[in-house]
Amino acid sequence: MGLFGGSKNPEDLIYKAISLLEQRQPKAAIPLFKKALKNDPKNVIALYNQGLAFNQIKKYQDAITCFDQVLEINPNDAPSYNNRAIAMAETGNIDDAMEHYDKAINADPKYAAAYYNKGVLLDRLLKHDDALEYIEKAIKIEPKKANPRFYKGIVLGKMGKHELALNCFENVCRINRNHLDALFHVGIELAQLDKHEKAVQIFDKVLEKFGANVNVIYAKSRSKAALNQIDESFSLLREATKRSKIIKTWAREEKIFEKFFDTPEFEKIVK
Repeated sequence: MGLFGGSKNPEDLIYKAISLLEQRQPKAAIPLFKKALKNDPKNVIALYNQGLAFNQIKKYQDAITCFDQVLEINPNDAPSYNNRAIAMAETGNIDDAMEHYDKAINADPKYAAAYYNKGVLLDRLLKHDDALEYIEKAIKIEPKKANPRFYKGIVLGKMGKHELALNCFENVCRINRNHLDALFHVGIELAQLDKHEKAVQIFDKVLEKFGANVNVIYAKSRSKAALNQIDESFSLLREATKRSKIIKTWAREEKIFEKFFDTPEFEKIVK
C-alpha cells in the first residue's frame, strides 16, 4: 500500500512519522516510529527522532532510552548526546546534562546546538558569564542563526547590560524582520534605558503584527506610566489583568507603578 495507506515498510513509516514531527504532532508520530522499529530495531533515524518526539511530550526517560540506543550504535553522534542532555536537564540531572553537552561538543566541535543549549542551561543556573561564553561559541559557528543572538540579548538583559542587549535584539531583527520576540525585547530594553516613547512605538508595532498579547500590553502600560500618561496606562493595565491574573502581582512589584500604589484606581485594578 502507499505511504498514507497503511504501509508497514519501515522507511515509509519513518518518513510519515518525521513529517508529523515537523508538523508538531509528536504524539501521532511515536506509534509510527514504534512500528518501524519492530521491523528494524536498530534504525538510528527512527530511534533518534522518536527520542525527539518523547522530549517534546516531556517523556524524558523514554527519550533518554532512545538516545542511548543510538549511542550504542554510533558513540560519536553529537545530536544524540545533545538531546539526551536536554532530557536530563529537564529531569533535574544537571551534572550529567553538562557532561553530555561536553560529550556532544567533543564528538563534533562544530555542532553549535550543544554550545547553545549548554549556554541556556548555565543561564538557568544564574552563571551568566559562563552562559555568554558558550552562546558566543554557537554564534561564531552559525553567525546567521537568530536564536543564539536572541538568547545572548536575554542574558545581557538579565545582567543589566541593556545597551548591549538592545544591540543584540536589533541585530536579530535585521536578520529576521518577522522575529516578533526580538522586536518585543527591543522595546523592553528601550524601556530599561528610559527611552519610553521609542519603546511604546515598538510595542505598538508588535501589537499590530502579533495581536493583543498580554505581555506586550503590560509592557506598554509600564512605559505609558513612566511617561505620566496615566489614563492610557491604567486602561492598558486593566486590559492586561483581565487577560492574566499574574499581571496583578507583577504590577504590585513594579517600580514604575510605585507612585500609584496608594491610589484607589490602581488598587482597584490590582486587588
